[in-house]
Amino acid sequence: MAFATYEKSGRVAVVTLNKPEARNAIGTLEDCQELAAALHRANDDPEINAIILTGAGKAFCSGGDLKAIRERTGIGPQSKPDGTRANYRRGVQSIIRALADIEVATIAAINGPAIGLGLDIAVLCDIRIAGASAKMASSFVKVGIIPGDGGAWILTNAIGASRAAELVLTGDTIDAEEGARVGLVSRVVPDDQLMAEAKKLAERIAVNPPRALRLAKRLLRESQHGRLSDVMELSAAFQALAHETADHKEAVDAFTEKRTPKFTGG
Repeated sequence: MAFATYEKSGRVAVVTLNKPEARNAIGTLEDCQELAAALHRANDDPEINAIILTGAGKAFCSGGDLKAIRERTGIGPQSKPDGTRANYRRGVQSIIRALADIEVATIAAINGPAIGLGLDIAVLCDIRIAGASAKMASSFVKVGIIPGDGGAWILTNAIGASRAAELVLTGDTIDAEEGARVGLVSRVVPDDQLMAEAKKLAERIAVNPPRALRLAKRLLRESQHGRLSDVMELSAAFQALAHETADHKEAVDAFTEKRTPKFTGG
């Protein structure tokens, strides 16, 4: 059974972590490769404007598989530190790189526990919506390790240094409402409405011109760590490209003619 399933509906792709019996824990390099491949598949499809990432069953992702970590057979430790370092780089970090580099808008629909690696995957999505029963934790220190997936950077960029430090250094678990209060998620909805709300949001994004969406997404990413002057230069360059697209002309024409635009991605 595939760890990451892929479903396309119009201009929206839904990627689902599909190991519900293990709370969608990521245990093998193959799990990492499947998830990264699903994300790349959406990114490489010019018809896709938005991705929803969620989990099957009652969990989003419970993080790494502790049994595999204990047995040194999965995504974690190997027989020697050099092997462990390489394992992280080709395993869990391949998921993080895929999410960090993707040009398509990403929405995490957090349908239950998002723990450790699972939390970092969710937070790296552009927009996070949580079901009311969701729980979140950066719990690495609870099992004597650190965020080997880049989570220190991910959380700090999302919620600031102080709040990120509190989560990482305590390993505390917080509920969805607290997650919204500190900025881990943008809003909380009833569990039975989560996917419907995520899909409505994805559709509101997906109706916009594809090339403009990807350029805007890249600007948002660059603004997380770039200087204002650098981001303005990049904005001017991207804007010059956007002005020459057929979809820009169609949007302006439709606005002046008071009709619904028809975008082609050109």
